[in-house]
Amino acid sequence: MRKFEKISFEQFKKDINDDIDLYNSYRLPKRATKYSAGYDFFALFDIKIKPGEIVKIPTGYKAVFNTDEALLILMRSSLGFKYNLRLTNQVGLIESDYYNNESNEGHMWVSIQNEGKEEVTIKKDTAYSQGVFINFLLIDDDNATAIRKGGFGSTDRRDKK
Repeated sequence: MRKFEKISFEQFKKDINDDIDLYNSYRLPKRATKYSAGYDFFALFDIKIKPGEIVKIPTGYKAVFNTDEALLILMRSSLGFKYNLRLTNQVGLIESDYYNNESNEGHMWVSIQNEGKEEVTIKKDTAYSQGVFINFLLIDDDNATAIRKGGFGSTDRRDKK
């Protein structure tokens, strides 16, 4: 099974604000066309990014998917081409055990840098990045047994089992 969900309103209040109307109104990622690979992520509010500035954007989303899959988060190519916007980590990689982790419920964030010469505004409800689900393979003698403890950047902080 794979799907996107909203984070809980409690997590939304911690990470974004306590606007219940905004929480109830924002939409989950969606593919634009029948043959789209990526699910568009939509801005919760207007986002202004000055030249050289880095902005960390809460998505309000978490994703559940199979353990042999990953979710890649990519910049919408049109924003890169037109405005020279880039993800600061180039490609976001979300593993299945990030979902509902104890630190942040699996709330995904996107960090964008404006490498252009003009301020760019991403309007509320505009697609700015996208998620692509992929399968991955393991080597034959893989023996990883650690369990994720926490949210973003937590795979180096884990319990060994």
